[in-house]
Amino acid sequence: MATLPAFFKKNDSAAEAPRGAEARTNRIRPVRDPFQLRALPHEHLFLYNKRIDNSRLVREADPKSKGACWSAIGAACVLAVLLTTAFAPSVATTIAGYKLEALRIEERRLLEEHRALELQEAELLSPARLDQLAQQNNLVAPSAGQVQRLEGKPQGAVAMAK
Repeated sequence: MATLPAFFKKNDSAAEAPRGAEARTNRIRPVRDPFQLRALPHEHLFLYNKRIDNSRLVREADPKSKGACWSAIGAACVLAVLLTTAFAPSVATTIAGYKLEALRIEERRLLEEHRALELQEAELLSPARLDQLAQQNNLVAPSAGQVQRLEGKPQGAVAMAK
């Protein structure tokens, strides 16, 4: 256990002093050159990089890939049609709601315009305004003898075409 601190180890010198001392003295260490560098990891491996040119190769056509491609296109089209039919009612409802709201706004605008026109007509046809116009154009009220009543056509008379 190289990671344990030194105080957790038993003291080997008291129990095995003679044998440990002999083993230490009998061990011979080779003398190491102090200027020599240590070996690098994987120094013994040699990798060669060869350039490969595949530009002249032609890929062989796979007969199954064409059918798979068309089946994928068909499945995507079917999925698109299903999604369109599934979302069409909600989209149509939303568009109808927008049109309905636009028509309500137009109705409010037309009602306000109608009220304004009725007010303008009432102002133009008021008796005070008519009297003012009569005075500006030198018009006077007709006397009793000037009024002539028109008689309508008799009930049985029908115009004859020639």
